[in-house]
Amino acid sequence: MSLAPRTLALGVIATGMLMTVLDGSIVTVAMPAIQNDLGFSAAGLSWVVNAYLIAFGSLLLLAGRLGDLIGRKRMFLAGTGVFTAASLLAGVAGSPAVLIAARFLQGAGSAMASAVSLGILVTLFTEPRERARAIAVFSFTGAAGASLGQVLGGVLTDLLDWHWIFFINLPIGVAALAVAVPALPADRGRVRGGSAGADVLGAALVTAGLMLGIYTVVGVETYGWTSARTLGLGALSLVLLVAFAVRQTTAADPLMPLRILRSRSVAGANLVQVLMVAALFSFQVLVALHLQKVLGYGAAATGLAMLPAAAVIGAVSLGVSARLNARFGERAVLLAGLVMLMGVLGLLTRVPVRADYVTDLLPVMLLAAGFGLALPALTALGMSDAGEDDAGLASGLFNTTQQIGMALGVAVLSTLASSRTESLLAAGSGRAEALTGGYRLAFGVGTGLLVAAFAVALTVLRRPRPTPGAPAGQPLKPAATA
Repeated sequence: MSLAPRTLALGVIATGMLMTVLDGSIVTVAMPAIQNDLGFSAAGLSWVVNAYLIAFGSLLLLAGRLGDLIGRKRMFLAGTGVFTAASLLAGVAGSPAVLIAARFLQGAGSAMASAVSLGILVTLFTEPRERARAIAVFSFTGAAGASLGQVLGGVLTDLLDWHWIFFINLPIGVAALAVAVPALPADRGRVRGGSAGADVLGAALVTAGLMLGIYTVVGVETYGWTSARTLGLGALSLVLLVAFAVRQTTAADPLMPLRILRSRSVAGANLVQVLMVAALFSFQVLVALHLQKVLGYGAAATGLAMLPAAAVIGAVSLGVSARLNARFGERAVLLAGLVMLMGVLGLLTRVPVRADYVTDLLPVMLLAAGFGLALPALTALGMSDAGEDDAGLASGLFNTTQQIGMALGVAVLSTLASSRTESLLAAGSGRAEALTGGYRLAFGVGTGLLVAAFAVALTVLRRPRPTPGAPAGQPLKPAATA
């Protein structure tokens, strides 16, 4: 396939990622309006986010493997169609139950499309430099799209109403489907005679285990880490996931062949991602809360205040990350990006109660360029051993660990921030001081998670030693595997 059709296909894949990321962040600034209009309780409102997160995070691995079996193009088209239809349902929702159901369907559609996106990308772009540029575009879409979603959500909610944060997906989804049909390469998958080749029992175990685990984690802020509910459901989730791992060693055609985790690059990159994404939850969400609850910014102003972060992430992702990866290697670039991100959260541990945007927060936004270095390098490492048959699985696994990191970040950092705020309020601190103290604690813990991610990248990931002339996308030689 020539470069022009592949570029068009990359545009479709990036558009699908943009819809997924926008939908995850655009909702956050519209939550108060949704609560007032539909009559959500305080506890019920969280399910506007949780329903999406549970469906998305738990179905990624299954969708990725099914994409390998039945065809990644089919899975992408089906997922985009489900997501677009669910967005229409969410936009016309007139009750909490309908909106939550629509959000669950949106999460399922997003999982189907996202799980195979990277798999399609790495099979389209096999030349190392082209693949690096394609991954940079894909990573930029994900990283900058989160900040864009906050801006767009605030503007749409203020100028129109919250329904339009979902209606905006309709023209994007329809356009993506229209272009994807001719642009994406057709693949037949690996369906075997008389069987789809899928491990049905393994699929049931891993989907149930992930869904239950994410459901448990998102409830930690309400019930606490040591409650009977959290411990009981967490233990059951762990049992299901262990049973899934055992099943993969005995199944004739396993859903997730464990050989994929023998690669140091793949295993290390996924572990680094869990730690990094969990830490950066405190930047994306808690900084926005500080701007609104402490500094008094409105929804649109909050999004605009965080726009410089999106701009520098985009400039680094698209402008220099591919060249740096080619020159110095993904491992070195990842380490440099993690150091910059440590600076982001380290500075935020000292943020004043009455912070000045230019002197206290703008430098933080600019250092977020480290994400533009780290994410493309991490994505390349996570997909480095993806062969033709396992590209969807590797893509689904990489996206799954991203969602696990996000869920852990929400549970751990938001719980710590809330507990610290409550203790400061009880000690007589003012509300602004108490909120800031809670956020500072979360930023400090996030910094520690980034230090752990740096240590894993430094010790687990190694410089690859490719055989000269070996085609990209083929399994690495033993020097790069555990």
